Amino acid sequence: MTRPLLSRRRTLALALPALVPFGIARADTPLDAALDRAMRFDRLRSIVVADAGGVLGSRAAKGVSLDRVATVKSVSKTLLALLTGIAIERGELEGLGMTLGEAAPGLIPAGADPQVADITIEDLITMRAGLERTSGRNYGGWVASGDWVADALSRPMVAEPGGRFLYSTGSFHVLGAVLAERTGESLLTLARRWLGRPLGIEIPPWTRDPQGRYMGGNNMALTPTGLARIGQMALDGGRWRGEQVVPAAWLAESWVPRTRSPFSGHDYGLGWFLPDWGDSRVAYARGYGGQMLYVAPDAGVTVAITSDPARPARSGGYAGDLNRLFADTILPAVS
Repeated sequence: MTRPLLSRRRTLALALPALVPFGIARADTPLDAALDRAMRFDRLRSIVVADAGGVLGSRAAKGVSLDRVATVKSVSKTLLALLTGIAIERGELEGLGMTLGEAAPGLIPAGADPQVADITIEDLITMRAGLERTSGRNYGGWVASGDWVADALSRPMVAEPGGRFLYSTGSFHVLGAVLAERTGESLLTLARRWLGRPLGIEIPPWTRDPQGRYMGGNNMALTPTGLARIGQMALDGGRWRGEQVVPAAWLAESWVPRTRSPFSGHDYGLGWFLPDWGDSRVAYARGYGGQMLYVAPDAGVTVAITSDPARPARSGGYAGDLNRLFADTILPAVS
């Protein structure tokens, strides 16, 4: 039977040292024990626990460095959502209600459904564009196409724009193309200028489509410590070392539920999953294989996790295990 998330928090925190097998030295603190427990997952590569002020604890698997970049897969969607908030603040986009027909009409292919022009920035960022998904079984055909933006926007409408949640990397790739069109800069340049430089983190080039556009919503890479720094910045209302990197109002709006994932059952805001795990608000970013970034603003803690990117991590499998690790083990250890 699945254990309820955030249940028996204080009891678990006190009981953690007893989970260490006989013959192995006990951890010094509940957090040490929680980190040791995390490393029992054979596919977990690194974990960093931090608050807004610094790193509280970390672990890495053999041969893994906390300062070497790792592919964070669809955590890229959350990073692109942050860039979108910055773009709106800077006046590059008029707001969440701006339509594709207003923002970048040149991206809309001939023959697209007339409703495509009415898809808003909010529809793209919440994956409610209404278009047939490009993820799951459709992903391979989509990335094999000659134009990822045109292919995504040429797909049939299967729901009303602004309607139900349709997890689709194509929606974020279109969003990234809109940002590039509006600013005249590549996503790589924007990511480095608006996130990498102020946070002091490395953002190397990543996958590009046949037109040379950097992929929106997948395959970015960060170091584990760099990923944790994103979480630390979010904890501090978008600030890093006194500089406002992401608008505080954007983060607040990002953590307001707008739709719900049929896969995890969790609410979804502006690029963040928003689970209901009891008395502590949590927002998390999730990437294929178990790349995770948790931000718990009430508890004042963030956790970055990288995992084997080649193995799936379903909500009912490894991703669910990581959620329980965070909510039932790590969060109580730092509370």
